[in-house]
Amino acid sequence: MATIRPEALERRLERGNRPFVLDIRPSPVYQAGSIKKSINVPVYDSLRRGDESALRDRLDELPNDDEIVVVCKQGIVARRATRVLNDEGYTATTLAGGMGGWNGYKRGSIGYRLRSLLWRLTP
Repeated sequence: MATIRPEALERRLERGNRPFVLDIRPSPVYQAGSIKKSINVPVYDSLRRGDESALRDRLDELPNDDEIVVVCKQGIVARRATRVLNDEGYTATTLAGGMGGWNGYKRGSIGYRLRSLLWRLTP
């Protein structure tokens, strides 16, 4: 399954090559901090329980002609959403590390730098 690392997503966003950033976290969590211009469709809890219908019921809110980058807390539940979207014919990618990865990247945290090193070392 395709993923995009935070630094690659930021470069694309800065260059104007904007994918549709879909944040699936609960609304209060999204409102507390999110990627600029991302769209919130709060289906995280349903997907975490294995219920894909919440996302499938909201597909009409998503563009079918743009790449969608799915964001959740750590990237785990976003993978399930990405799979659902790809199964439905969308071009979807998961943000590696989710918002935890994004925030670590933006802060330059040691944890993120270690994770980034591991990504470079693994094929």
